[in-house]
Amino acid sequence: MNIRRHLTTAAVAGAAVLGLVALSACAPTSNGRTDDGKLRVTASFYPMEFLAEQIGGKHVEVTDLTKPGVEPHDLELTPKQTAQLGESGAIVYLKGLQPAVDDAVAQSGVKHVADAAALTPLEKHGTEVDGHHHTTGDNHSHSDSEGGKDPHVWLDPVRYAQVARGVGKTLAQADPGHRAEYRKNADALVKKLNGLDKEFRDGLKQRSSDTFLTTHAAFGYLAERYGLTEEAISGLDPEAEPSAHRIKDLHTLAAEHHVSTVFFETIANPATAKTLAGDLHLRTDVLDPLEGITGTSRGKDYFGVQRANLAALQKALGSK
Repeated sequence: MNIRRHLTTAAVAGAAVLGLVALSACAPTSNGRTDDGKLRVTASFYPMEFLAEQIGGKHVEVTDLTKPGVEPHDLELTPKQTAQLGESGAIVYLKGLQPAVDDAVAQSGVKHVADAAALTPLEKHGTEVDGHHHTTGDNHSHSDSEGGKDPHVWLDPVRYAQVARGVGKTLAQADPGHRAEYRKNADALVKKLNGLDKEFRDGLKQRSSDTFLTTHAAFGYLAERYGLTEEAISGLDPEAEPSAHRIKDLHTLAAEHHVSTVFFETIANPATAKTLAGDLHLRTDVLDPLEGITGTSRGKDYFGVQRANLAALQKALGSK
């Protein structure tokens, strides 16, 4: 019986290997182009897809490795996705956020790669983020990114604009014939992001509180940009369970800093946030980390969701 099981396992493994070989052999050598001449661009998840589409415009065909509603941190690639990645003319991703993507990019052999983590400085963030930390005791960092650094740069419009510039340069290198249009599109997107930055600055100028509570520490860069304090139930890892000490700290912080709302996300489980809000007699609301757009998102694209986030923060912080 054991021998039969061993042979069956070996046969399945052998079939899988043969399948991968066949897939590689059959994959078209497209030199990074579609049949109609567009540049094939692979993006790792929604914020990278949005940049590629906005800057590439009609000259690119963008494939997003992370489907809507899928938690990006948990992404596992299929053999087909890995093979398609190798056929890209350019890749736009954020190293350290999705290990499966990091491995596939490293092995892809694709020459033109834009890594968002190398296009704007990353910082270390834990359960609290601002320029004047509260005392919380349980501020160890749960990191998604290399070296314990926070990868959520796209939630700060200014840092996201820096990444956009780098993506524009990568597309121009991959497709020099349309360099001028990529530069023009990147300039237009940066202008819109600068406008969004102004909306946040103006919209949060007059407020009665600086502190907001979130499920996990995705909004550190945004908090720093606008002088706010993010207090996260857990750290950078959305699946991490908070300690009893951390929960006790949050009870104290909520009272001391006039917190009105506990924010949760559209993709992650809201149970912990809702339990904490019930214990503290606070409201709950959505603050979207923009890792993907779904039918429940409060906006159809990056700008729509960010403006919904601004409105939610204004309400929670008592902005006038």
